[in-house]
Amino acid sequence: MDQRRGFTLIELLVVIAIIALLMGILMPALQKVKKQAKGVVCQNNLRQIGMGADFYTEAFEQFIPRGLGGGSGRAWFQLFMPFLSQKPIDDDYRNVEIYRCPGYPDKEQTVCYVVNGWEFENKKDEQGREIQRPSKLTNVTQRASTIYLIDNEDGRWRYIIRNADDPGENRCDVWTRSHLPDSESEDVTNGRRVAKARHREGSNCLFLDWHVGYMDAEDMTIDMWRFEKW
Repeated sequence: MDQRRGFTLIELLVVIAIIALLMGILMPALQKVKKQAKGVVCQNNLRQIGMGADFYTEAFEQFIPRGLGGGSGRAWFQLFMPFLSQKPIDDDYRNVEIYRCPGYPDKEQTVCYVVNGWEFENKKDEQGREIQRPSKLTNVTQRASTIYLIDNEDGRWRYIIRNADDPGENRCDVWTRSHLPDSESEDVTNGRRVAKARHREGSNCLFLDWHVGYMDAEDMTIDMWRFEKW
């Protein structure tokens, strides 16, 4: 006599309930791992850009681009391109993965980092101004604690750059307090440019000694942007 029998309805419901419980427990952990993976890719991108920046400074007598690269009319991400392993196709940057942070919400954005374009008169200057000429890397007093590149903020006031000549390529730098992550401004020119919470509660940074690290938005100070700390 065949003694086999299927699951009862109650048994099936219990199994489904257990699976749903396990999924509820695992999903937050999986989401956390996914976010961490995006942060790792972002940091790896910054390291590769740092290598390109190092090659650039070697080729140009230790000068490093700020703003638009010293009146050349070209932004930092354009100037570094000859020193990177990836190239745009007909000035279309959408195939250049190095400049993309996987955590950036709009996947059309190809320039997910902004550069330090902030110049100060002296250590008491708390305002500073935009600099568009290159700076001598050897004049930086504390390279390991000076931010060079950092995660670009996303929002309706931030330009999406797909091609080299797209509008907004001149707004990929940081040069005033209202660009920092504690700013609430959404102005096209003066609004926040440093990501407030791209990775955890802050951003990934490339420093001028070419090491990469995470920076909590609350820990960021204006002194981290000074090339000369006197």
